[in-house]
Amino acid sequence: MAFASFDRKNGSAPMADINMVPLIDVMLVLLVIFIVTAPLLTHAVRLELPKADSQVNRVEPERIDFAIDASGTRFWNGEPVSREEAAQRFLARGQQEPQPEIHLRADQSVAYRAVAETLADAAKAGLGRIGFVSEPETR
Repeated sequence: MAFASFDRKNGSAPMADINMVPLIDVMLVLLVIFIVTAPLLTHAVRLELPKADSQVNRVEPERIDFAIDASGTRFWNGEPVSREEAAQRFLARGQQEPQPEIHLRADQSVAYRAVAETLADAAKAGLGRIGFVSEPETR
C-alpha cells in the first residue's frame, strides 16, 4: 500500500481506505489468549473451609510522659529523676515489646543541651517512638 503519490492531481486527496490487517492480527491474538485461558478460569477445587472468628489482640504501648522544666530538672511521669536514672529507665523500657511511646515536654526556656541529652539517652536505649509535645499557637 502506498502512502505517498507522485501524482500532483490526486496527491492532496485524503486517503479513504483503512488497513485492516493489523486489526485482524490483534483480534486473532486475543482470540488465542481467550481460548487458552478460559479452561483455566473454570477449573476450581471444591473445599469446605472451617469457620473461625477471632479478635485482634492489640497491645497498646506504654506511654511515658517525660518533662524538662526551665531549671533543667527531668521528670518521669511527674516524678523527678536524674539524667543517669532516666537513662537506666530508658534502657529497661527499651527491652520491652512493644516499645513505649515517649512524650517529651520541654520548657521553652530550657537549654537545648538537656533535650539533646535526653534524646541521646533514649536513642542509646533503642527507643525510637519519641514525640515532642507543644501548645498550639493562639491567634
